[in-house]
Amino acid sequence: MQKGKIGVTTENIFPVIKKFLYSDNEIFLRELVSNAIDATQKIKTLSSFGDFKGTLGDLNVKVTVDKEAGTLTVSDHGIGMTADDIEKYINQIAFSGAEEFLAKYKDNANAIIGHFGLGFYSAFMVAKKVVIRTLSYKEGAEAVRWECDGSPEFTLEPDDRKTRGTDIILYIDDESKEFLEQARIDTLLKKYCRFLPVPVISGKEQEWKDGKMVDTDRDRVINNIEPQWTKKPAELTDKDYLDFYHELYPGQEDPLFWIHLNVDYPFTLTGILYFPKIKNNFEITKNRIQLYCNQVFVTDSVEGVVPEFMMLLQGVIDSPDIPLNVSRSYLQSDSAVKKISTYITKKVASRLEDLFKTDRAGFEKKWDDIKLFIVYGMLTDEKFCEAAMKFMLLKDTEGKYFTLDEYKVLVEANQTDKDGNIVYLYTTDPVAQYDFIKTANDRGYNVLVLDGQLDSHFVGLLENKLEKTTFVRVDSDVIDNLIRKDDRKAADLTPLQRDIMTTMFRSQTPEVDKAQFLVSFEAMAASDQPVVITQNEYMRRMKEMSALQPGMAFYGELPDSYNLVVNTEHPLVAGIKDKATEALEATVKPLADKVEADNAEISKLREAHKAGTDAESDQKVKDLEKEVADSLSLIHI
Repeated sequence: MQKGKIGVTTENIFPVIKKFLYSDNEIFLRELVSNAIDATQKIKTLSSFGDFKGTLGDLNVKVTVDKEAGTLTVSDHGIGMTADDIEKYINQIAFSGAEEFLAKYKDNANAIIGHFGLGFYSAFMVAKKVVIRTLSYKEGAEAVRWECDGSPEFTLEPDDRKTRGTDIILYIDDESKEFLEQARIDTLLKKYCRFLPVPVISGKEQEWKDGKMVDTDRDRVINNIEPQWTKKPAELTDKDYLDFYHELYPGQEDPLFWIHLNVDYPFTLTGILYFPKIKNNFEITKNRIQLYCNQVFVTDSVEGVVPEFMMLLQGVIDSPDIPLNVSRSYLQSDSAVKKISTYITKKVASRLEDLFKTDRAGFEKKWDDIKLFIVYGMLTDEKFCEAAMKFMLLKDTEGKYFTLDEYKVLVEANQTDKDGNIVYLYTTDPVAQYDFIKTANDRGYNVLVLDGQLDSHFVGLLENKLEKTTFVRVDSDVIDNLIRKDDRKAADLTPLQRDIMTTMFRSQTPEVDKAQFLVSFEAMAASDQPVVITQNEYMRRMKEMSALQPGMAFYGELPDSYNLVVNTEHPLVAGIKDKATEALEATVKPLADKVEADNAEISKLREAHKAGTDAESDQKVKDLEKEVADSLSLIHI
């Protein structure tokens, strides 16, 4: 029996730290199973090259829980190891068997996973002792047993194993007894190993017998060794894609459509991305897209791999160019990952454009379900925005859809104001804003429906992208102010009448928490409404945008501001004006004249004070200002 110390130096310990210290301890199972798959793939490659002439036999990986013995064992029938291999790949942590193997078989070893030797030591996250029993495929090789209790000391001695392959036996420590539960192991295998390319066996198939589920003598294979993304699109039907979607996301309704990713240059990338029906309550839902490396699950936190807006999609991405153990900072800085992200953006945009061009009617039917995704993408990704301008749709209140170019042609002639700006009218609630929409339609204007949570931001983007174009909500002003055709007639009111009418109408406005009403007068058509309540476009848009942008919280705290627009041409308003003038002018006019005279005197005294010619002017100004205030309070009672 050989005894020794594992070769751990300052040079080779850092890969271990980088690889595991930030990880959850559950990844040990992924690493050990991946290594077993790796060894299995190697023997298949050696056999195909003629470097191994024996019988391959049953090529699977088995995970066995022995609760009574306190062990968890990962077994394979792969290439196995000699004593020299253990010395090189286990006792010297710095090396990687997979790297050396790839160098020799680089053209035919694409299925090799991970870096054997490094991942093995994750076993000590959960085990107080680890035993390796292994027999190499090499002719004349002898079986060996390696044992280590987590300290640098190990033992290496002959073993009585008769079959090719390796058993990794973990004696689970007291703090990690959860890994001796079959259900816990099955959960982890389904998470990390459900699509591995070699059958993974865990436990037995069960069947219902005598009122309960019991084990049969059949091994239970937990993985799908040929998931849909590993196949060519031409080999798959729509049903295949839908079945795979429901395998990934049980219980969800069918997706709208999907994109099959398949590229081998300048990087390798496969996968399937699905467009689910997106509800109108906007929220970035994580864990929708799963990232794999050669069919080994890496993470479902893919913020660095796909652009942020694609977090709304679901599906799988598989790339050997992304290592098994990655940190978020790595994903954000790695150049290969950035290229993958750019490719995915381009591919998704291309797929959407193809759908639009080949099936416009079908695309329009899906539009309301995918609009949020596209709008979010245009707001957050300039490249996607540039591509999406070709298939972005606008929907009007009649349910008709238009591209940006089509809509411009539709409204340009009628909705261009006196300054040459095309005005796009829109509603955020066709029911609540019905009267405003009808008024606009009666003028021959078209009204868009922009009722999404991101549309306040989106109209700003479109205003920047479209030349001489402005968006205004249909209830943000009276219709003739929204699209000014020429200089309009001003409200025919004297200053005194304006004061009287303002006071009267303001006295009838309700007290609304965090809201204020401003009274204004417009000479609209006599057939228009006598009074219209509008909300300023700019302030309303800022408040809506502040709800999604913490940096704009200032606008969110401001009160809602409404305009009470009085139509001075309406017979009802004209009658009120005449009666109010007749009843109040005799009382109010003297007060108004006094206010005017006092203000003139105040101005004169201030000028004299500036010139230094009247030392008593300060007190006189204060007295007059009080008189003005008193007179105004009487006018506005």
